[in-house]
Amino acid sequence: MTSTNYDVIIVGAGPAGLTAGMYLARSKVKTLILSDGMVGGQMILTHEIANYPGIEKISGYQLASAMKKQALNFGCDIKTNVMLKDFDFSASPKRLLLSNNEEYTAKAIILAPGGRPRTLNIPGEKEFTGKGVSYCATCDADFFTGKEIVVVGGGNSAIEEAISLTKFASKVTIVHQFDYFQAFPYIVEEAKQNEKIQFILNSTLSSINGSENVESVTIKNLKTNEQMNFNADGVFVFIGYLPNTEFLNGHISMNSKNEIIVDKNMKTNIDGVFAAGDSIEKRYRQITIAIGEATIAALAAAEYIYLKQ
Repeated sequence: MTSTNYDVIIVGAGPAGLTAGMYLARSKVKTLILSDGMVGGQMILTHEIANYPGIEKISGYQLASAMKKQALNFGCDIKTNVMLKDFDFSASPKRLLLSNNEEYTAKAIILAPGGRPRTLNIPGEKEFTGKGVSYCATCDADFFTGKEIVVVGGGNSAIEEAISLTKFASKVTIVHQFDYFQAFPYIVEEAKQNEKIQFILNSTLSSINGSENVESVTIKNLKTNEQMNFNADGVFVFIGYLPNTEFLNGHISMNSKNEIIVDKNMKTNIDGVFAAGDSIEKRYRQITIAIGEATIAALAAAEYIYLKQ
């Protein structure tokens, strides 16, 4: 029978959660990873990862499977497709109640629920995610070398990523719903000076079209309601990012974007609760960054448990 009492419970099974699980279990810290879905988080949506150090090319699913195997081999327990119904992180030991009414306790908690890009919610977006639709220029830009792409958004991330994409793409078209940008003026000016970038303003995408991969988008002018078909090999969406922190419901200190606030040791405002990955307050979101944060969180959690003995 599986034990319900652990040294550390990790909430989330993306790259951060799996890394923390590996480090802790390898150190003989009794560890459980809880996930509300499949193991891998956003990583499994990436068709191909080509910038992971030491590995030339690997799919997100393959990397997630390898990390899961490592965690299990070190002795980490993993429980998937479970929802957190209730919790008390201030208790000693800390208590977590799942939706199936199973209760677990732990001396320390690592929060790694990850996050998700804000989506357009239009026809074709979900179907072509990983097949021409992307939310990460750093991850996928190389796959669009010499191709024509569309970037959706008007903030700093959208304009900065559009500029970076011109190093690969033959043409980048920025589609934005307003006739002005939320990005810093100097970034917008740099984009305007780039010969590979063009703008379609007061507009949005109403659908993403293709057969096996993205072939075109339908662009709607928000002032005239006119629609046009626009050829494109890819679509990059940068309209914001949503951390998966709704379940915390204010029990952990978060910023105005609902990102978890941590210190340099990945500690939250609650004693014995740490956080890592795409749910924490930070600028850049990459698998390698999440792994580094999780390493710190795991080491800090192990030290916390040792000092409490």
